[in-house]
Amino acid sequence: MRFHQPVGPWVVYQTVGKHGGGRAMCPASEWPTLEAAGHTLIQAGITNEGQAERLARGTSGDSKPRASSRDAALTPVA
Repeated sequence: MRFHQPVGPWVVYQTVGKHGGGRAMCPASEWPTLEAAGHTLIQAGITNEGQAERLARGTSGDSKPRASSRDAALTPVA
């Protein structure tokens, strides 16, 4: 039988890189190592992994708003 070890709290940070980096998350226990590598803390002390993941992801992966058929009918055609 496996026992689940609680991992949190979580931190969300901005990565550094050639192409601007991105956001990521990790357990708070790993943050000192990442901070030493030059990453920037966005938020610490997040108790829920799902909340940390959503904050790190931002709007990436959200579905795009769909135009209604009414909006399409009003759009001029060039």
